[in-house]
Amino acid sequence: MTSSEPVEERPLGLRERKKAKTRAAIQQEAMRLFRERGYEDTTVEDIAAAAEVSESTFFRYFPTKEDVVLRDDYDELLIEAFLAQPPDLPPLRAFREALHSIVSVAGGLSPEELELEQVRMKLSFNEPEVRARWVSEFARAFRSFGTAVAERAGLPTEDLRVATFVGALFGVILVAFEPILEDPTRRWTDLLPAIDEALDLLEQGLPL
Repeated sequence: MTSSEPVEERPLGLRERKKAKTRAAIQQEAMRLFRERGYEDTTVEDIAAAAEVSESTFFRYFPTKEDVVLRDDYDELLIEAFLAQPPDLPPLRAFREALHSIVSVAGGLSPEELELEQVRMKLSFNEPEVRARWVSEFARAFRSFGTAVAERAGLPTEDLRVATFVGALFGVILVAFEPILEDPTRRWTDLLPAIDEALDLLEQGLPL
């Protein structure tokens, strides 16, 4: 398949850029400390000190320590990209094109940023406190994307077809994540090919 054009980044004002830079710095320092010391042995105080911000500033950006792991903009970007796809594209194809456009944005990350992103993904699945919070965030993302699917298809959000479609997509993503998280030699950049392979099967009607 061919990739769609990258998602256009909305221009940010000076204040928004400063906030985004501070949030990124906090999160990057947190991931670095989690990798070096472990999640449980790293405190909010440690993260704030490393990022050179106060603890109150930390909590303005991340209400809890779990949030510094889970918070990202990918859900919102994916929904925007999905809704921007041509209306004649079937929903599954529209999702694939949207996903590729988001990955093209992530492709601009430095090797160090990619490594820290992998730390974040592993914590989301393997750290009990973070995983528990991730479950509720997953449910929220499911509902948000379901609303986008319903909007694009002109269906009510409670339509069973919407929930089934979104459930299939999210299931594919979970299946693709597992081997990357389990195998330390696999990289975060291996995720898209793994998702594509599973989506190919879904698009073919899951031939067994």
